[in-house]
Amino acid sequence: MTPEPTYSPSPGGRARTYPAGVPSWIDVDAPDVDAALRFYGGLLGWTFDDVLPPTAPWRYVIAALDGDDVAAVAGGDGGGDDPTAPAWHTYVAVDDCDAASARLAAAGGAVVEAPADAGEGGRTATLRDPQGAEVRLWQARRRLGAQVANRPGAWNFSDLRTHDPAEAAAFYREVFGWEVADQGWSTSIRVPGYGDHLQATVDPDIRVRQAGLPDDFADVVGSVVPAGEDEPSH
Repeated sequence: MTPEPTYSPSPGGRARTYPAGVPSWIDVDAPDVDAALRFYGGLLGWTFDDVLPPTAPWRYVIAALDGDDVAAVAGGDGGGDDPTAPAWHTYVAVDDCDAASARLAAAGGAVVEAPADAGEGGRTATLRDPQGAEVRLWQARRRLGAQVANRPGAWNFSDLRTHDPAEAAAFYREVFGWEVADQGWSTSIRVPGYGDHLQATVDPDIRVRQAGLPDDFADVVGSVVPAGEDEPSH
């Protein structure tokens, strides 16, 4: 369960927010949290803040880049399904965690962790899609999601690796409203209207910067990649 970190505004002075259906946060389960902090701190220039008390049975460490929260590292008893298996997790923003969990389950997904509050930060749940890929939900309250993205040292987007891209596209279209389209160089996941949201909030120059790209490129939030023969969907 993710605890509540403290967020600072974006460099433009506005907090970064996420419409429903847009991936909003990432964290990693690490069997050795200190080793993970050394690795990601050295690689990406992240700084860290333990947000749970020393007496807690596990750790949740918020990573920041130039003072803005970008991700988290979790570990210890209760820090993951398998403390020996490091794994990154992607959280998708939802308006109502309970309703979204029920919608995913009705569409053929499986509930792994039922909706529950994570302090005052928000409400979260963990599910698996029909092919076994894990997806986590985040209903933001005080904790809005990653406050910096799409720049060196920060999260860009997540790939959905799956053995049946068409089935996955139909499932996620039903539960999140995702549009999946072949753009030639990749199969993109789009959330209609996300580019407009970015332009109106933290990225007013997005249309200028992406001039020459397809009009809906600003709506792209991830991609679909065929999984290898012996690779589980994730």
